[in-house]
Amino acid sequence: MEIRPAATLVLARDTSEGIEVLLLQRTWDAVFLPGYFVFPGGRVEEHEPHGREHAIGAGDAEISQTLSVDEGGADFMLAAVRECFEESGILVAMDQQGKPVAGDHPAHGDRQALFDGELTLAQLCRKHGLSIPLDRLAYLGHWITPPGPPRRFDTRFFVTPLPEGQLASHDGIETIDHVWLRPEQALEEHRAGRRLLGLPTIRTLRILSDFDTTEALMRYAHANPPEPYPSEPWPAVKKGKPVTLEPGAPAYDEAVKLDPEGEGSTKAEIIPGEPVEVAARVMRLTAPNPGMMTGPGTNTYILGHERFTVIDPGPAKDTHIERILELTGGVIDQVLVTHTHQDHSPAVAELKARTGCRVFGWPAPEGAGQDQTFVADDEPEHGDLIVTEAGILKVLHTPGHASNHLCYLLADQQLLFSGDHIMQRSTVVINPPDGDMKAYIESLYDLLAESLRFIAPAHGFLMGHPPAVIDFLITHRLSREHKVMRALETLAPTDLKSLTARAYDDVPAAIHGLAARSALAHLLKLEAEHRAYQDGDQWHLVHAN
Repeated sequence: MEIRPAATLVLARDTSEGIEVLLLQRTWDAVFLPGYFVFPGGRVEEHEPHGREHAIGAGDAEISQTLSVDEGGADFMLAAVRECFEESGILVAMDQQGKPVAGDHPAHGDRQALFDGELTLAQLCRKHGLSIPLDRLAYLGHWITPPGPPRRFDTRFFVTPLPEGQLASHDGIETIDHVWLRPEQALEEHRAGRRLLGLPTIRTLRILSDFDTTEALMRYAHANPPEPYPSEPWPAVKKGKPVTLEPGAPAYDEAVKLDPEGEGSTKAEIIPGEPVEVAARVMRLTAPNPGMMTGPGTNTYILGHERFTVIDPGPAKDTHIERILELTGGVIDQVLVTHTHQDHSPAVAELKARTGCRVFGWPAPEGAGQDQTFVADDEPEHGDLIVTEAGILKVLHTPGHASNHLCYLLADQQLLFSGDHIMQRSTVVINPPDGDMKAYIESLYDLLAESLRFIAPAHGFLMGHPPAVIDFLITHRLSREHKVMRALETLAPTDLKSLTARAYDDVPAAIHGLAARSALAHLLKLEAEHRAYQDGDQWHLVHAN
């Protein structure tokens, strides 16, 4: 899929309560992010004259260096200015006297012509004697849409103070509403399910929430351009043959980490029984249990050098258990489990009998799929520390997928062993009553407070950029919750089957039975938040007073 260059402009203004930023709501008919609140922005039209001759401030070479592109950096900024004017009515420009354009400048009369493509930004500047002050924009962030959505963009984010005397107004076509909000307020409304925000918007709002004034924000942004986003293809090996991994491919982050020189030495496949050293004194060994729910198999992690700690020994498969014993020489001091589903903990009993290891984990809750044979010597509390030869592990209680789910953070290496709380290229099953959507999303938010560099999931390769991964999961769940709420608004009172058919109309009907479990999890979350309630088999909407 083509990755289209795009640019976004954050407009910020000072208030007595701190910075506010402008967010526009996209139309519900949009193919990409319908109904979401976004910053003004859009495509960088590669064949359009962008109007560099009307730009003042830094030149293209300097801007391109800041953006880590060979050339055309100024075109990103000019596109951001153009899109901002089209979508919000705010024009970042200087008049012939070198003063910022005010709200009554005649150039505002040509907004629709620019929107309709009858005028380019360069023609607008020529007609009204305007110049575009690129030095008033600061580079704030870079985001490449991961694989999956119907469109992908390579987007540069810029920020600028709101020009005095101008008022924002949505265009009424691509955007249907606009609002000025403090960044922390927007994030809170997103978390509460009241406002749809996408991943790059969330990331940008988090940056903005650290500043009290536009002056401090602009000073920071001018002095601290973001690190280049990984975008280069990376060599690897698959089935004995060289392959090239594109950013976003499952093995990409692992290949970049393990082969930083790009020699093509890492494997782009997970082979059960074949150990891979994924970090210092950390080995991944995948069990031979591939399947629809387990992907290539369940990952066991072996930590240590002479004395070993095993995380998630997996199913009670003799070949896998023997391989663990072979790689550790049987010197296993302790075994940790993330949770007690059947593909994670059944091998514990055999390892305990063979090595005398100490077992850490929480008892299995009631329910199908739980390993009721699991017995722990220690039930660690949230925040407890466990010493291993690879470093100290911090215990994190992360309910949602399972009520007894624990993650383990190898603090020195900022490596999170996420179990099934975070899986690669797959959403986690949340199946009530033990599965709890509200607890799951809250646990994800809690992880954002931890210092993480990589995620080692129970299924899949190492995952880089943990905040982006976690934000994606939160956004995905809240987006679905929004569809559930809209279905409820339309159908209530309604039963679970009818609601699932409406809220999951984008998935095949053949899996609506499974989708209904997820829909129920969302409804129970809404019920816990006093936004919906159940009466018999009918679900109702709680109407605000």
